[in-house]
Amino acid sequence: MKHAVAAIMLCAGAVLGAGTLTGAEEKEHAMTTPKPSSQEPAPQCPLPLSDAELKKRLTAEQYQVTRQGGTEQPFANAYWNNKKPGLYVDVITGEPLFASTDKFDSRTGWPSFTRPVKPGMVEEKSDSSHGMVRVEVRAKGSGSHLGHVFNDGPAPTGMRYCINSAALKFIPVEELEQAGYGQYRSLFEGGGHAK
Repeated sequence: MKHAVAAIMLCAGAVLGAGTLTGAEEKEHAMTTPKPSSQEPAPQCPLPLSDAELKKRLTAEQYQVTRQGGTEQPFANAYWNNKKPGLYVDVITGEPLFASTDKFDSRTGWPSFTRPVKPGMVEEKSDSSHGMVRVEVRAKGSGSHLGHVFNDGPAPTGMRYCINSAALKFIPVEELEQAGYGQYRSLFEGGGHAK
């Protein structure tokens, strides 16, 4: 049980990058959790966090976007203009969602992608809020609201996944192995898209 709690704290602290682990918790993690190799699956929360825990772990904007279906301000968010190569993961679970190789400038002020990193990582559902009919995008693992998808994107898919930065955490390509996402390096080396 002690190890499970440490793993959950690590997941929430490391994935969210919120600096929520204390020195004692970090030491406990270092002693009880093996370092992931590039062949191991990416880190994910072993158990779902409660709503109360998410409120503690997420910033107010992250919580409002992911759990209440909010939308952050365009042109004033972390990743709308990020041009660095890397992987965008779910801010709650750490599951890989999008890659910079599929990112493009949609001129909307939000990060936009032509497709998810792997089929089935996101779910789509009809959204008729705000007097519009749109297709909402949610992370399959956490159920978090990510944004919306439109059919006005560039080739090869013609799709535009317009995503809130607050729902994502960016892992630079040079940190993939260290963060446990080494199996995704081929996306950035011309090795094709994840299946």
